[in-house]
Amino acid sequence: MLNVASDTEIIHLILQASLVVKVVIGILVLASLMSWWYIFVKLFTVRAAKKQAEEFEQEFWSGTDLVGMYQRATSGQYEPAGMEKIFEAGFKEYLKLKSRSNADIGAMMDGTRRAMKAAFQREVDFLESHLSFLATVGSVSPYVGLLGTVWGIMHAFRGLSNVAQATLAQVAPGIAEALIATAIGLFAAIPAVIAYNRYTAEIDRLATRYESFMEEFTNILQRQATH
Repeated sequence: MLNVASDTEIIHLILQASLVVKVVIGILVLASLMSWWYIFVKLFTVRAAKKQAEEFEQEFWSGTDLVGMYQRATSGQYEPAGMEKIFEAGFKEYLKLKSRSNADIGAMMDGTRRAMKAAFQREVDFLESHLSFLATVGSVSPYVGLLGTVWGIMHAFRGLSNVAQATLAQVAPGIAEALIATAIGLFAAIPAVIAYNRYTAEIDRLATRYESFMEEFTNILQRQATH
């Protein structure tokens, strides 16, 4: 019963808040909902990328024929992603350059690296999409909430200008409704900051993994080209 009464009182304070405070709270609630949506989207995206990288590396280093892997990736039965997309881009460029009669090994490897680097950048950009929104929510929300709090307190004290004798009971509701804006700002910012830091670290590890694969795959192709 105490929690229900407390929740009802908070809702009442929000409804009684000034227009500016209501707008600030509305913006923060919307930002919080959007950030939670992106948090869950990134959770599944990063998890899928890690799983795909593990499965591809296991198959790649098991000694499977590279041409067969490339044909499956380009068969159109599914859309390759992550490390497999980098492999597809690199091997496609390698085969194209190798088919030329006057192909130079150095130029062939440079072209293969550029193709893989472009695919790598696209995959990392995809993984990092919407992270900037989480960073913005995490850094800006507390200040937006503080703006609502400052405005609410100013509004509360202006309301006492015509009162002969101000008491705590008269000031407290206005201050309480103003502080709700700061609380909601922190509620929006904290999960966004935690998610941003976590996903940034996981994406950095995946990017390092992709780069290591690119170097190792380039060495494999270079050995094949010289034989």
